[in-house]
Order: sequence, then C-alpha cells, then structure tokens
Amino acid sequence: MRNMLVLVLALALGGCATNYQLALMPHDRGVIYHGVAEDLGGGEGPISVTIDDKTYTGTWVQSTPAHSTAFVGGGWGWWGWRGAMGGIVTMDNPEGVESKALLSAPDGSGLRCDLRTDRGTGAGMCRDDRGRIFDVQLRPR
Repeated sequence: MRNMLVLVLALALGGCATNYQLALMPHDRGVIYHGVAEDLGGGEGPISVTIDDKTYTGTWVQSTPAHSTAFVGGGWGWWGWRGAMGGIVTMDNPEGVESKALLSAPDGSGLRCDLRTDRGTGAGMCRDDRGRIFDVQLRPR
C-alpha cells in the first residue's frame, strides 16, 4: 500500500518534458501559422507563436488536472462490512486537460489561447487584441 502511494505521488510530481507543435488558422483567411509549446511536466511551460512576421511569446498554465487521485476506503454495502478494503484510485479526466496561454509581442500586442489536450494531441482557440479568432491544433513533436 505504501509503495502504491509513493508510485502515485512520483507519477503526479514527475512527468516528462514534451514539446508540442502548434498550427493556427484564422477564421478570416486560409493561411496556417505555426508555434511551439513546451510541457516541462509541472502543469505549465513556455509557448511561442509567429503570426504575420510577429512572434508572440508567453506561458501556458494548466487549469484542470489530467488525473484525480483519491483514497477509497471500506464501508457497508449489500456485501456486508468491508472495513479492511481500500486504496488509492487515480482516474483520468474524461474531458482532457484544459490550459490557458497568455502571450505578448514586442510591440505590446497580445494573444490569448484556450487549449485542451487529451492523450498527447489537442485543439483550442486563440484570440488576438484585434479580435481575430484562430483555431488551433496541437501535436507532439
């Protein structure tokens, strides 16, 4: 039981660094822009996107967890008392992981993105200061 707890904590606190390739397409034209996001394993990381020769840089942060962990104890049910049973249970978030990214360019303009990933790939939407909306795809590199 103690070993299981240590394993769950190690997985939750550890994590592998992953780089993501971003593809963005604005709603007003068919050009595809590119960017990169890095997952450092702690629920946040750097992100950069280049749109029309302007590079936006910033950070993304995870706003919902990838997994939930809980201790499940014994209790009373149709099978009778089971006080000795119990353990740690980890469940994947069925909606995927949601993240928020805030980026800015050297001229002070901004780009805000809402992203969702599930099992390595993802999608989302970004909006710049002029109100342009971009659909986003994320893929591991």
